[in-house]
Order: sequence, then C-alpha cells, then structure tokens
Amino acid sequence: MQKIQPLVTAKAVAIALILSICAVAGDRAEAATGYYLVSVYSAEDQVSIDYKYWNAKRNDSAPVGAPELGIGYGVNSRWYTEVYGTYFQTAAQGTQFGGLNWQNDFLLTQGQYWFDLAIHTNIEQYKQRGGYGLEWGPVFQTEIWRTQLNANVFLQRDYRGSSDGSTGNSNATQLVYQWQVRQHWKPLFNFGLQGFGELGRWDNWNSTATQSHRAGPAVFGTWYLPDTHKLLYEAAYLIGKNAGNSAKSFTMRIQYAF
Repeated sequence: MQKIQPLVTAKAVAIALILSICAVAGDRAEAATGYYLVSVYSAEDQVSIDYKYWNAKRNDSAPVGAPELGIGYGVNSRWYTEVYGTYFQTAAQGTQFGGLNWQNDFLLTQGQYWFDLAIHTNIEQYKQRGGYGLEWGPVFQTEIWRTQLNANVFLQRDYRGSSDGSTGNSNATQLVYQWQVRQHWKPLFNFGLQGFGELGRWDNWNSTATQSHRAGPAVFGTWYLPDTHKLLYEAAYLIGKNAGNSAKSFTMRIQYAF
C-alpha cells in the first residue's frame, strides 16, 4: 500500500490539472499544423508527462523553434486525453507562450481487424489573437511482422475572423496528412521514416509549388523502468517544404509514463 498510494495521488493530481486547464482553454482555440505523428495505442489509467520540440530552418532565414509541455491520461482502454502548452522561439523575440491545446484520441478498434482505427481531435488556443481552431480526422495503424505502418488524414479549421470582419482563405478547412514506417528491433532502439504535409483547402488543393511536403529518417525507443514506469522517445530529421518554403526541420518527443 505504501508504494501504491503515491502513484494514485499523482494520477489524481494529473487528472485534476487536465480538467482545470480544459476549463480555461475551452473558450478559445486554434488548430495546429503538427510535427508529431499521432499513433493509436491503449494507455488505460496511465499518466504521462509529455515534452515535444521542433525546430525549422528555412533557406536564408533564422531558425524557428517550438517547445511543448503537456500532461496526458488514458481515461480507459479506448480514450486518451492530453492538455499541453505551446511556446515559440525566435532569435529576435525570444521564447513566447503560444497557447493551450486539448487533444483527444478515441480507439474504435482494438485488434479485431488487420488494422486499428482511431478518431483524433485537437483544439488549440490562440494567445495573441482571438478565435480558435479545430483539427480532427482518422488515424490508421497496422503491423506487418516487425514493421509498423501509420497513415493519418486530418482536417483543420481556423475559426478566426479577419480584422475587417470577413473570412479569408485561412478560415477554410485545410487538409493535412501524416505517415510513418517504423521497424521494431530492440525496445531501446527502433528506426524508420516519417512524413508530413499540408495540401491546402480540402476541396481545392493548392498548386504543387505551394503545397508543403517533408519527410526524413526517425528513431524511436522505450526504456522500461521499475513499477511499470517507462520513458519513451522519438526524433526525426525532415527535409522538404514548410508553409510552402524549403526548410529542414528537427523534431523530438520524450514521454515519462507511469
């Protein structure tokens, strides 16, 4: 009992934090482009401290970075929820708070088919300007022997009005995608590829020259700790276009789950 009680208390605190932050963030949000692949898995009654970071360097311009820190919880075997804050870093302005996100992933299948399917939603808060946005869509995952395959297609909608009260192209529903090939080898080291892209309006894609597509190698791993705790990591180096401009990006994610 002495070992279990601190864990129960920590989980109760984490759940309370998620609920309180959601109450604050519920009024205003904005959809995020996303540099991290959404994968489907059961994390029932698991709390995680989630740190993410991406850095993008366009040609002939200073790099831009964005650290993110959140708390996640597996409500049950099918529902994962996470609240996280985003920050933006530039050489000129330093680090600034960007807003809050509330992510929810719902597993619709759990092994009864050759693939797993989930529904992903994410609401992101704007800190500096009004309005909000929403990201939602299907998440697919399957495995062929030791190879894990992921493919996600999301719709993003920005619910902000422009300064003159009109709604421009930024308010149209955008279509984005993610994919991943992951080769399971050792628990501490897996390797593969990741790719991300933005196509433009869902019903009227941008021209090929103005679309964004980036891909590159990725590494993953899980370090299993005592008392069912674990440390998960992933990192990728992406080359291609970011917001229509040639860029190279580094992304990483570390989760401490207990």
